[in-house]
Amino acid sequence: MPPTFTGFRRDDGRVGVRNHVAVVPTSVAASGVASRVASEAGAWARATPHQMGTTQPAETREQTERVLVGVGRNPNVGAALVVELGTEDVDADAIADRIAGTGKPVETLSIRECGGTRAALRAGVETAADLEDAVGDARREEADASELVFGVECGGSDATSGIAANPAVGNACDRLVEDGGTACFSETPEFIGAEHILADRAADDEVRERLLAFVERRENLARMMGVDIRGAQPSPGNQEGGLTTIEEKSLGAIAKGGTTPVNGIVGYAHDLPVGGGLVLMDTPGYDVESVVGKVAGGAQVIAFTTGRGSTTGNPIAPVIKVTGNPKTWAKMSNNMDVNASTVIGGESLSAVGERTYEKLLSVADGEPTEAERRRLEEFAINEIQPNEIAELGTGVRP
Repeated sequence: MPPTFTGFRRDDGRVGVRNHVAVVPTSVAASGVASRVASEAGAWARATPHQMGTTQPAETREQTERVLVGVGRNPNVGAALVVELGTEDVDADAIADRIAGTGKPVETLSIRECGGTRAALRAGVETAADLEDAVGDARREEADASELVFGVECGGSDATSGIAANPAVGNACDRLVEDGGTACFSETPEFIGAEHILADRAADDEVRERLLAFVERRENLARMMGVDIRGAQPSPGNQEGGLTTIEEKSLGAIAKGGTTPVNGIVGYAHDLPVGGGLVLMDTPGYDVESVVGKVAGGAQVIAFTTGRGSTTGNPIAPVIKVTGNPKTWAKMSNNMDVNASTVIGGESLSAVGERTYEKLLSVADGEPTEAERRRLEEFAINEIQPNEIAELGTGVRP
């Protein structure tokens, strides 16, 4: 029998591991109010402030809308309040309607219509409290591990990442996939140099071709901006950590996805399937934007491996930090959840992978991560560059 956890079953059948009221701004102009509303409403409220403007090119706006809707639809969200200034291209009512399609209570708030910031804050806190009244008494019920969508990320990689933390998390991914769940890793620029290995693991020709096309597009986009990814990686920080080539970095990075076949690859912030096995997502290498893409795709829990150390969290999904560096564990243990540096001391990858999988189930069951304890909740949306993509004309679209 697959292991179980207790979560919040939503009307659309998906299971949340948290029961947040999300306060979702439609632009940077509404982000300050959204943050204040969540802060003053209560510990159950989570804001997703971001940097996107009130007017965006169509393709960029579509991606912003997809992220905002995806965040609101994430099963960790029990109810949502969409906040706008009132002058944005992104329509708050349309975002709310798409979130409400999951059966969740959703409200909107216009700062202009309220009469400015002071009135909007008062109305926002009251509305958020009403939403909490509607969903706050939800109780956890038993769910199967196959209902978990597990996103994995890496940042601040060093020489220990590819031999300890990443393969340990990969082992946990293998266990989840065997139990019927979904594991997802991303950061397409970190496929470069190892893309042929991932392509050989593709479940079919379509997945293989899309994977290679996504890698080529990312590399071409970077080249158009004057960046040679193969020449610029590993980063100076990675080099200080002992990594010497992009191939070495990428081989270590893809280890965090485990060893199972690649069943699919989706675009940034597109829906991740439940019970889908190993599925990749096309995201940039910037950690915060990459994590947000997977959360918008439906990931309930994230694992974040780091050799040099990281404090990154997320407002909607708990982030489990895993390090394979004994010095980082010693210096930053209050930011870490799993010590994978024991691999270097002789503990088997299988044993550390089992510990990591148990941590995933425990966090899904309600145990707070270190990032949650400290309310580390970074949020940023990847900004698409439509003119560059149109010029490339690769035809690679999710």
